[in-house]
Formats: sequence, structure tokens, C-alpha cells
Amino acid sequence: METSALQAFIAVAESGSFSLAGEQLHLTQPAISKRIATLETQLNARLFDRIGRQISLTEAGNTLLPKAYGILAELEDARRQLNNLKGDVGGSLSLSTSHHIGLHRLPPILRQFSRQHPEVALDIHFVDSEVAYEEVIHGQIELGIITLAPQQRARELIYSQKVWSDPLCFVVSSEHPLAHSKALTLQELSQYSAIFPGQNTFTHHIVKGLFNAHHLELTVSMTTNYLETIKMMVSIGLAWSVLPRSMLDDELSEIKLIGANLERDLGYIHHTERTLSNAARAFIDILHSNREGL
Repeated sequence: METSALQAFIAVAESGSFSLAGEQLHLTQPAISKRIATLETQLNARLFDRIGRQISLTEAGNTLLPKAYGILAELEDARRQLNNLKGDVGGSLSLSTSHHIGLHRLPPILRQFSRQHPEVALDIHFVDSEVAYEEVIHGQIELGIITLAPQQRARELIYSQKVWSDPLCFVVSSEHPLAHSKALTLQELSQYSAIFPGQNTFTHHIVKGLFNAHHLELTVSMTTNYLETIKMMVSIGLAWSVLPRSMLDDELSEIKLIGANLERDLGYIHHTERTLSNAARAFIDILHSNREGL
């Protein structure tokens, strides 16, 4: 069984498309189909149901998927161990980060790393923090630089380390009815609609937890996981939201709330049972040197 066939299988399973999998792996669709057909022949099992243009995993495919992730992750782990023996900081470093961290926190880190280790090829993915957790679990990326989960589940085999505190503030536009309020309670704020990241995001869970603690409903009129988009929609008066204090500017007015202090932890994650490459260790060293008073 060739690893290229497993890579093709995972790409089709994740994208739900032979053509998209081909684009991802820089192969033609017939080449992807051939690899899947070879794999199905070797395993004597159909891995995908093909109904019209819809592609879905069969029971056999669902059984194979976590195994395929594991096999490729073990091979990558072996490669890192062998490369680490050389003592060099080189090769490639795959990392995922959120758009917000990529824009507001990572540039000086990346600049320093690239200057110190120009021989390392950075493979950077911009994804939601929650997606980065899954990518680390499956061995798809080595490091995640993300918003850390409010509650870590031990079974996830994830090591997380806080690097930055990210204070959050409640914001509206200068034209919003709440813009000139001296102080509000959560009860008063709950009467107005909000714009928030999706329910599965860590930031949503943090704010929802605050409202739940006070037995209040959070009324969300719109959702998007892009904080810059939320800022724009708030700035034109559509609703209130919670944004990192670093994003506060003349377009937004901060709402002072009684007894409401929120912040997120930003940092890095990696798999506890995978070998870190020398490049990843060097990147982590730079992250530690930039920690904010921790």
C-alpha cells in the first residue's frame, strides 16, 4: 500500500470531491481516481459511494479514515526523528493560525524566525482555531498558533501553551443606542441583538458562558468567524459584539459593562505523542521569547 494512495483517499474524504482532491495534491482527477481504485482493490472494499456528483464515505471508508491519518502521522513522525538526528534546523514547518492572530500577532514572530532560519520552508494555513485542533490531532500540521480552547479535553492528546492574553471588549458603533451609556448590566445588553462568531468557536463559548452564568439569553442576529467582518458590521450600526481590545478604534465605541471582564488565551498547540521537528522547536523558542509577562 503506497502512502500516495492514502493521501489521495484523505484528500477526497476531506473535500468530498475527486477534482478538488486533485487540485490539492497537484494531480489530475483521473490520477486521483486511479489511486482510489488501486486502494479499494488492495483492501477489497469500496471506500466511497458515488451518487451523481455527491461523494460520501462508505462504512469501510469511515473505518479507514482514522487509520490513514495515523499511518501518515507515524511516517511523518519517523521522518522528523531522523532529521532531528542531524541537528539542523531545516526542512519544512507546517503551522495553522487564525486570521486574527496571523494579522495582529504573528508578523514579528515570522519575521524573526525567517531571518534566523532562512533554510526552513514555512507552510502556513489560515483556518479557524477549532479546525487547527483537528489538524494537529490528525497529524496534518505540526503547530497551531491559535485561540486556546477554554476547557482542554485530556483525551485530545494536545499540549497547549499560552503566549498572549487577549482582552475582549463589548463594542457598538458611535450611532448605536448604547454608544453613550455610562454603564450597563448584562441584562440591559441582552435586550439588543449581537453579531458573533459561530456557535462552535471558542470566542462564542467564552461570551455564551458569561451570559449563561447570569441566566441570560444571548440574542445573535448574524454570525461570521472573521473578526474583521464583525468589526465592519458593528461599525455601521447593525448590532453589538465582543472583539479583542486591539481592534478598538475610532469606528467603534466600547460599552462599559458592570461585572463583565473577558479575555481569551492565545498560544500554541502540538500533539503530545508526535516528535517535534527542530524547526518547530526553534519556532516555539521564539514564541516563548515574545510571551507577554507570563
